[in-house]
Amino acid sequence: MIIFESVSKKFGSLPALDNISLDIKQGEFVFIVGPSGAGKSTLLKILTREMLPTNGKVTVNHVDITKIKDRDIPHLRRKVGVVFQDFKLLDDRTVFENVALTLEAQGKADEEIVKMVEHTLKLVEIWDKRNLFPRQLSGGEQQRTAIARAVVGKPDIVLADEPTGDLDPKTAWGVIQLLNEINSWGTTVIMATHNQEIVNTLKRRVIVLKTGKITRDSKEGKYE
Repeated sequence: MIIFESVSKKFGSLPALDNISLDIKQGEFVFIVGPSGAGKSTLLKILTREMLPTNGKVTVNHVDITKIKDRDIPHLRRKVGVVFQDFKLLDDRTVFENVALTLEAQGKADEEIVKMVEHTLKLVEIWDKRNLFPRQLSGGEQQRTAIARAVVGKPDIVLADEPTGDLDPKTAWGVIQLLNEINSWGTTVIMATHNQEIVNTLKRRVIVLKTGKITRDSKEGKYE
């Protein structure tokens, strides 16, 4: 489903990714771990075509995304939902409106948007907060809203960049359980994280990055 072939990314003379190759199959749950500056966020940004690699090839669903035209990038992003550490919700939109934006961008009909947003907000258990604004929510509620926005369009892949970084432990586990449930639908989940407890408890595939290189790739790995 996702293949990196000899991918490098440099910023000036500094390598963020250094000749990495990996293969992620449909339905996998993969942790990307490593110290700050290891290249985790760069890897995720290449997957959304927020940036291009300096060298190498990246294939998503048999399409080389390094060669697609700019007009085709929105089509790629419909297949890839993204969850950020800082939520990136629009402060002047309600919970419902923030989630609906994804479907509006896809050109869905109003009636279909209402049904899909309602279903997704109930799934992430914040339907009762649908008319509130982000500033009226707790951190966990904001992250659940962000997850709802990422999955409402039924993407093939969900990328989570430090989604529990600003949350207390109990709330963080709630977010992880939600990502686990999304993965159980067959959605591929790739999560960059520093949270050792979560990685060690879930025992999913772990890819370790250090100075832009993959130093370990374990099927049922730990953070160490």
